[in-house]
Amino acid sequence: MKSLKVAVIGIPGKWSTEVIADALEQKTGYRLVVDMADVSADLQTGQLLANGVDLCKVDGIVVKKISQQYSPDTLDRIELLRLAEDSGVRVFTSPEKIVRMIDRLACTMTLVNGDIPMPPTRVTESIDYACQTVMEFGEAVFKPLFSTKARGMQLLTAQSDEHSLRSAVEVFQAQNKVMYIQQKQDLSGRDFGMIFLGGQYIGSYARVSQNTDWSTVIDKGGKYMPHEPPDSTIELASRAQALFGMDFTTVDVADTPDGPIVFEVSAFGGFKGAKEGLGIDVAQMYADYVIKNLNLDNSENQSPLPQGEG
Repeated sequence: MKSLKVAVIGIPGKWSTEVIADALEQKTGYRLVVDMADVSADLQTGQLLANGVDLCKVDGIVVKKISQQYSPDTLDRIELLRLAEDSGVRVFTSPEKIVRMIDRLACTMTLVNGDIPMPPTRVTESIDYACQTVMEFGEAVFKPLFSTKARGMQLLTAQSDEHSLRSAVEVFQAQNKVMYIQQKQDLSGRDFGMIFLGGQYIGSYARVSQNTDWSTVIDKGGKYMPHEPPDSTIELASRAQALFGMDFTTVDVADTPDGPIVFEVSAFGGFKGAKEGLGIDVAQMYADYVIKNLNLDNSENQSPLPQGEG
């Protein structure tokens, strides 16, 4: 087999980007980390250029992180990768699959249509309806459609007076015209990341709040710990991730008094939870998966040797 050239789309210097690039370099001898801010497309010549390298000429592309923060611009960055994919480059995961997951509402609609249990959720542009929703939910989490790690999320409660509640909703809508609202769940200070590689379940870690903050995200003081979910929860997470067909992903799951629920399926998935919570080097596993699939692709694309006579 020829030596493989696999580029990593990510944030240079960030741990998760560098560990997958390290793993691929160890196994292939090739290293290329690309920030999508440095990528330019020439649609006439069919080139996707990044610092002098044509990404349409590499063997594979691993998309670890498309941007530091999600926004509608993120969708355009993903679309550019279709140029490389259409030229024959294997992209992990295909841009057409990733793009369905960046917008929180698009991800939610796929989960709901797939009969995956989620927190009660409402979506509206009406301030009156949003305020009514808070009153009915008791506690409601307002979530931006484009965000990661709970950035921009706001918890509003029915205990607020009418004027204060309306003002808070107006402030949120000033940055988020379409308001995505979920009823706050009783999670007992923890939720779970369930890891899937090539559709196969790898393991689970818990994110456990270490303070009184309602969020369990690590940036707000949460801590990774091991977690062993029951088979029924693994089956639920497996059904959820199968709706998207990702090469690598994590499913955010929580236990509630009414049973397990899914918050989202990640567009990219993280490595740190598996490393710190389970002691599993998922980056090495992902690199092996990428190389195996690229070698299989190369074998299938090779023309059969001519058969001799007699």
